[in-house]
Amino acid sequence: MDFIDESLVSFIENHSQQESDVLKRLNRETYAKVLTPRMLAGHLQGRVISMLSNMIHPNQVLEIGTYTGYSAICWTEGLNKNGQLHTIDINEELKDMVDRYIEEAGVGRQVVTYIGNAIEIIPTINEIFDVVFIDADKENYSRYFDLVFDKVKKGGYIIADNVLWSGKVVGERQNMDDETAALVDYCKKIHQDERVENVLFPIRDGLMIARKL
Repeated sequence: MDFIDESLVSFIENHSQQESDVLKRLNRETYAKVLTPRMLAGHLQGRVISMLSNMIHPNQVLEIGTYTGYSAICWTEGLNKNGQLHTIDINEELKDMVDRYIEEAGVGRQVVTYIGNAIEIIPTINEIFDVVFIDADKENYSRYFDLVFDKVKKGGYIIADNVLWSGKVVGERQNMDDETAALVDYCKKIHQDERVENVLFPIRDGLMIARKL
């Protein structure tokens, strides 16, 4: 996922705020026990999420794709005192692990977890969001964007992870798999949408940040 030299990644991580002990344990357990641990946000991206959260100080955050809860915990670090994070995942098998680490992080009262199909769940959440973080099935990124847009306040953010997809997005269209093609389409969709301003950061596997105008 990383596009820069490993030694430079180490330098960057060594000169960025360290992750908490809870996040370190969650990182280790994910890599030891869970399939596809590279889906975890990890140290650098987690600190970026935390910094964004502390800059925005959101009241309401929607996360589409919980996985083991690492990024969810990072988003709570900048939440307003009475703010909430709503996080959705389709994998019920990870829920106990997610709940355990959310409680260990001391943010249980601020996190609402949902298990099921995000396309069905999103319309049932009656909140206006400061931030939406999309990190789920890539084929539905554009659909998620359309579903959440009216639920994001003016000046709010829709942030999508993995939009560089290990560099595969710059290949020939006819050679792309469905996930890669969907991510290319998503990036084009956001870039051409006059209702937002956007920037694509090459952080880890790519973060597309769109701010609603």
